[in-house]
Amino acid sequence: MGMEENELTTYLAENPRMIGVLFAIVLILSQAGSAAGAVLGGSTGT
Repeated sequence: MGMEENELTTYLAENPRMIGVLFAIVLILSQAGSAAGAVLGGSTGT
């Protein structure tokens, strides 16, 4: 796993724009997960 981390670190160092892209993807996925949880939690209402 160390080798893969090193390759990723090197890639991100050479392409700093991808750091922002990866951050945006993580942010969108976390918000989508929260939204899905709220919808599913609310739709089972008791």
